[in-house]
Amino acid sequence: MNTLALGPSWLDPDYLIGTFGLIGVLVIVFAESGLLIGFFLPGDSLLFTTGLLVTTGKLDTPLWLVCTLVVAAAVIGDQVGYLFGRKVGPSLFKRPDSKLFKQENVEKAHDFFEKHGPKSLILARFVPIVRTFTPIIAGVSRMNYRSFITFNVIGGVLWGAGVTLLGASLGKVEFVHKHIELILVGIVLISVVPVAIELLRARSHAKKNPPHSDHDAPGTPNPQSSRGRHAKR
Repeated sequence: MNTLALGPSWLDPDYLIGTFGLIGVLVIVFAESGLLIGFFLPGDSLLFTTGLLVTTGKLDTPLWLVCTLVVAAAVIGDQVGYLFGRKVGPSLFKRPDSKLFKQENVEKAHDFFEKHGPKSLILARFVPIVRTFTPIIAGVSRMNYRSFITFNVIGGVLWGAGVTLLGASLGKVEFVHKHIELILVGIVLISVVPVAIELLRARSHAKKNPPHSDHDAPGTPNPQSSRGRHAKR
């Protein structure tokens, strides 16, 4: 099966699975779920392709085992992200931009978490980039650990097993099997829709509520400082 590489060829799901196998899938799911460097990885399309390859016999591992391992990798990844957030704390908001780290990604995840609360751990699973930073923000905000575990597991099951099973189910459909390239493009486009909507809303809000000059005056509280205080509560 030849799929369409959505970006560099080494990020093509078919290439990744063919080269690294199931172990590679689990490592990528883990990294994208809670490591800062994992935000660019193709989680949704990778899981969909994994399910499709299992159901077509090109990945010789029982579907139930694949789903179990994927869920475990996703849950453990979020756990690591949460602990990292608790340890790093508000200093994360002061970290300078680099090739692999953009402050705007932290801002998006923080706003997403503030808007949706604990359930953001479930919703963020289906939003690229945001799903990487949300468990870290939960740790920074000192979210109740029991609540975090609960929503982490629910989100891990719905996303990890859900997308994989979707690929396995649709992989039996001849149209999907013959047009996997278009399906993967569709998955990526659908997954970025929430991000696009949030960006448009933020831009619209900024136009309607332009910042006042006195916000930048000396002695005015820094938004990052307020986040720091929020994290310590």
